[in-house]
Amino acid sequence: MAEEQTQETQQEEQESSKPEYISDKFWDKDRNEINVESLGTSYNSLEKKLGQRTDELTKQIRTDMEQERNAKVPEKYEIKLPDDIPENISMQVNEEQPLLQWWSEKAKSMGLSQEQFNEGISQFVNNEIAGLPDSFQEEQKLGDNAKDRIESADLWSKKHLSEDGYNTIVKLAETADGIKVLEEIMALNKNSVMPQSPTAVDTKPSLMDLRSMMKDPRYWKDGEKDPAYISRVSKLFEQIS
Repeated sequence: MAEEQTQETQQEEQESSKPEYISDKFWDKDRNEINVESLGTSYNSLEKKLGQRTDELTKQIRTDMEQERNAKVPEKYEIKLPDDIPENISMQVNEEQPLLQWWSEKAKSMGLSQEQFNEGISQFVNNEIAGLPDSFQEEQKLGDNAKDRIESADLWSKKHLSEDGYNTIVKLAETADGIKVLEEIMALNKNSVMPQSPTAVDTKPSLMDLRSMMKDPRYWKDGEKDPAYISRVSKLFEQIS
C-alpha cells in the first residue's frame, strides 16, 4: 500500500514539473523534459507554412492593386485643356504632336487615370502660356496709339501676304518689336502694287478688314483713287454679303 502511494506521488511530481505552456506532444514523459527535436520540427514546419502564406498574400495584393490601377486607365485619353486659360489666348492642341503622343503612351504605361493625365496636360499648357509675351505690356511699349498701329500692321499683312505668310507673320506681331519691324516693311512697300496671288484677306475677308481697306486713300481720295484697288474691295464685299 505504501509503495503504491509512493509511485503515485512520484508520478504526480513528474507531471507537475511540465510547464503549463508546453503542449503534451512536446513533453517527453520518460525523461521528464521537453522534446526539443519534436518542438524544433514542428516550429520549422509552421515557419515554412507561414512563409508560403505570406508569399501568396503578397502576390495576391500585388495582383489586386494592378487590376485596380488598370481599371482606372481609359482606352484612350481625352485631350482636355484647362479651364483657366486667359480669354485673350487662343490655344489648340494637335493630337499628333510628338510630345503629346509620348505623354499618352507614358501615362498608359504608368497606369495613370484620366484625371492624372489631365494634370500633365495642364502643366504643359501653363508652361507654354508662361513663355508667351504679355499683350498688355507689349501694347504699352507701342504708346497711346498701340491698337491703331497693331490694326494697321495686321490689315497690311492680310492685304499683301498669302494665308500661310500671314499665319507666320502673326507670331512676329505678338511683340512691340515685331510690330515695329512690320511698320518698316510697310514703309518700304508703301507704293508697291497690290499682289496678284490670293492673300489672307482674299481667303477670309471680314467686315472689319474691309472697312479698314476703305479708309485707304486709294479707295476714296481724289487724285489717289486706284480702280484696281476699288474693284478688289468691291469683290471682297461680295464674298461676305
